[in-house]
Amino acid sequence: MRKITFDIETKNTFQDVGSNEAVDLDVSLVCLHDSKTNEYHTFMHDELDKLWPFLEKADVLIGYNSDHFDIPILNKYYHGDLTSIKSVDILKEIKNSLGKRIKLDTVAEATLGTNKSGAGLDAVKWWNSGEVEKIKKYCLDDVRITKEIYEYAVEHKKLKYKDRITHKILEIDLNTDNWEKKEDNGIIQSLF
Repeated sequence: MRKITFDIETKNTFQDVGSNEAVDLDVSLVCLHDSKTNEYHTFMHDELDKLWPFLEKADVLIGYNSDHFDIPILNKYYHGDLTSIKSVDILKEIKNSLGKRIKLDTVAEATLGTNKSGAGLDAVKWWNSGEVEKIKKYCLDDVRITKEIYEYAVEHKKLKYKDRITHKILEIDLNTDNWEKKEDNGIIQSLF
């Protein structure tokens, strides 16, 4: 099964565009991990034509808040419909199990003992100041963390987080049985 774990960064914020809709934001770059080659890749906003073949060949797209944020934004640049590719949005799975959303950093710290290297708003600031290498490193770190959280969840059928009030490490039970079940995504290969 070919798994593509991915994350996007944007050039602007919701405040910049005067909207709360993800599709109103603009991509600065996309990073991914391809399980077939075990390689990480970065695509700048003007290189998305090189990204599409990776997504189209995926059996599953793996992200964190990807169904609500990343996929809708990418879909406005894509000539087809990325929502037809099977997706595992880890944040959505957490919310379905726990009833609330938990930050990636909170899950990473409790589950993996690691932290993110920044925040989404940092990436926008870095974009505006031309610090593209910082954005790439941050985005690749998020992809690595998301990949490791996914793998942990599949193996253990749970993730962990630190409760904000009690500071206790709590578990989130997850049903991962269908996460790696192959489905026909119906995507026609692009000509790129």
